[in-house]
Amino acid sequence: MPASRSTLSALSRVLLTASLLALLPLGEGPRAQIEERGPRSDGPMDSSLRNTLPDGGDPLGIVRRLSDRGIEFRLSYINDVLGNVRGGQRRGWVNQGLFEPSLQVDFERLAGITGLRGYANGFFIHNTGRIRRDYVGGVNTIAAIEAMPRIRLSEVWLEQSLFGDAVRLRAGQLAADVEFLYSDLSVMFLQSDFPTISALNLPGGGPAFPLATPGAMVGFRPNPGFEMSAAIFNGDTGPPGREGVDDQVRNRYNTNFRVRDPALLFGEARWRWNQETDATDLARTVKLGGWGHLGKFEDLRFAADGSLLADPGSVGTPLRRRGTWGLYGILDQQLWRPAGGDALSGISVFGRISVAPQDRSTIGFYGDGGIVFANLVPGRPNDRFGASFIFAEYAQAVRDFDRDLARLSRNAHPRRSFEANLELTYLAEIRPGFDLQPVVTHIWNPSERPGGRNALVVGLRTRILY
Repeated sequence: MPASRSTLSALSRVLLTASLLALLPLGEGPRAQIEERGPRSDGPMDSSLRNTLPDGGDPLGIVRRLSDRGIEFRLSYINDVLGNVRGGQRRGWVNQGLFEPSLQVDFERLAGITGLRGYANGFFIHNTGRIRRDYVGGVNTIAAIEAMPRIRLSEVWLEQSLFGDAVRLRAGQLAADVEFLYSDLSVMFLQSDFPTISALNLPGGGPAFPLATPGAMVGFRPNPGFEMSAAIFNGDTGPPGREGVDDQVRNRYNTNFRVRDPALLFGEARWRWNQETDATDLARTVKLGGWGHLGKFEDLRFAADGSLLADPGSVGTPLRRRGTWGLYGILDQQLWRPAGGDALSGISVFGRISVAPQDRSTIGFYGDGGIVFANLVPGRPNDRFGASFIFAEYAQAVRDFDRDLARLSRNAHPRRSFEANLELTYLAEIRPGFDLQPVVTHIWNPSERPGGRNALVVGLRTRILY
């Protein structure tokens, strides 16, 4: 590995880990919690076009009548125009869009069933190409709505709250990236997504956009500042199929509803401080969690007979190992809170690190982080801007396999080491429910296809919420 890559790899790991450890919570105990993250079209109702259109965008009163009965629906559309202007696999531009209708039903208001609610959403996806896969050739997310064009069902579930909302029981078709392994501050960035270490190490990318799987979840919140969640998912997002065929092809409409594959388990604990709108101290959120998959996974260096997979004389069948897992930690830390500001205002930083087994994982170490400046532009109280960084290091077995291949093969092969992204973006609210977001992303060492050149992506996101 060249010295420059080795240096960036080491520095990235040290800085991301140190940032989380240095900012771990101190002082008085947890006091409050920000609102639970919702579906991909989440956001406060005052950010909807309904509050700026004549008659609230509801001239016939249909939306109001449904809402009075506990039936709420959202319509969200996100469009990205992105171009790879330098490096990568090839230059070019794409136009991609995600239309998402969602429906939430409060059965207490609708039918008098206390604490019961239901939810469903779907994805209408279109694009003229995929910026990450088709142009850059990397593994880290560049724009989180990238997916194969399709109309898909996403989540469908029922949730029962008990003991004054201290306990939540949810069952149906679930997506893990809605509940687990995300930072509240990071969601403004285009590259914020289910992290590479989970997407590449789990079958089919795991139950995350654009696929979900049947599952069940329990949440426990004894006080506003602490919560725990645990979930079990069907561990494969698609049916068995031909080697190398994407689960987005094998599960075309996300309606397979498989329940007999080995399970995927998730668990996460969350502590929150100073989330109230009238709080004056700095807000902080800490999350610790992990996942485990009960299926069988291939060793990425050794064959079933103990020989090297890269050896031409090997049996060629990978050694099979039972199960895989991952551990992670997440920190959202406010650095400066303006007078009267909420938990997400002012200047804040976030960080996330995760590790996985080095012998059966494609990515062994992952870290991301960034800084967000919110509500700081005079006359534009809802604008935000910032920078985020992603670092994904290939597992030791992957790097050893590439070295073995270079040593045992007569042909030179590029070696995988790490991939890193840096995104700079500004989110401008044109009017409530209508945002424009220019973005610049630099990708170091895009390595889905080894040997990729550093790439530069520029573009514009448009977001409409009704």
